[in-house]
Amino acid sequence: MSPTVGILGAGGWGTALAKVLAEKGVEVELWSYEDPVAKEINSSHTNTKYLPDVSLPEGIVASTDIQAVATGKEYLLVAIPSLFLLSSIKKILTVPNIMEGQSLIGVVTKGFISTPLGPRLILSTLEDYLPGFYKGNLVYISGPSHAEEVARGKLTGLISASLNGKNSIRFRELLSTSNLLVFSSFDVIGVQVCGAMKNVIAIAFGMLDALKDLSNFVGDNTESLLLAAGLNEIQTLGRALGSTHPETFTSIAGVGDLDVTCRSIYGRNRRFGREIILNGILQKFQNLDDLLNRIHELGYLPEGAVACKSVMSLSFDRQLKLPIAETVFRILNREQEPFPLIENLLKTLTRSNLEGLWISGGQGA
Repeated sequence: MSPTVGILGAGGWGTALAKVLAEKGVEVELWSYEDPVAKEINSSHTNTKYLPDVSLPEGIVASTDIQAVATGKEYLLVAIPSLFLLSSIKKILTVPNIMEGQSLIGVVTKGFISTPLGPRLILSTLEDYLPGFYKGNLVYISGPSHAEEVARGKLTGLISASLNGKNSIRFRELLSTSNLLVFSSFDVIGVQVCGAMKNVIAIAFGMLDALKDLSNFVGDNTESLLLAAGLNEIQTLGRALGSTHPETFTSIAGVGDLDVTCRSIYGRNRRFGREIILNGILQKFQNLDDLLNRIHELGYLPEGAVACKSVMSLSFDRQLKLPIAETVFRILNREQEPFPLIENLLKTLTRSNLEGLWISGGQGA
């Protein structure tokens, strides 16, 4: 008998996963916050706002009732943006199969969650609100996986990370197809940090990429320099937060996801970085808080802008040196203009600095 799956979040990634599962014959219900999106999925079998030019299987049923979508499901996949994740999860806490811990829950959201105690990783935050059955049993799914390519059947790899190996394998089996390869991991913290912080580095990469057209100083070599240094910053934060497996950072969860987020034309964070340079997109915002409060005005959601504030808070608390993340933060917070700050950053990324990062980090690019 086919498993039943509820997917919370009808953005590009949630819709792409719904398509993959429905094509396997899995019963899928998809929760959309936006009524027009749900109606279009049900009537036209498309989601032109978040996944244009993709036809969806008729077996996908969309709804704006989050409790109905969560009710009675063997599996729940959470694909809600980090800004709205916790408030949405609170709405399903009284669903019977959640109260009894009967549904397996996997999370594909990337980022941190702001709490009164400061920014926290997603799974540990959700564990504080979900019934005790879920502690140590949630699954985090990440990797280099642009929805546009997954929905079109491009060969893709994912990591399914959980402290509960059986749950990791169950999601691996649920999602695996001939075009979607899923691998298991126990390093829940490391995989989450990679998924969140790579978006911050991708904003810097986007700014640098735009500068290639404006400066003889920046080229492909420069971008690779930034990628290598960015990977070290991701690892520095991951180790500080308790990552258990150094190889996580050189896996598809780390360097793989970082590379595709920075270089792909589908990358929203890369796009945001480019628009900061080419279009002066930050000029209408006073600071980072103003940007986050009005982020809908961008027309898309660069998760790195949200994660950047959390990364800086975590870095300050733990006295970490994360120059790329700090540069992105200062630019988004309108403390300095992009051009001089980026030029200053590039000057700090000397060979000796990178060697120092590798020695202290223990793992290089």
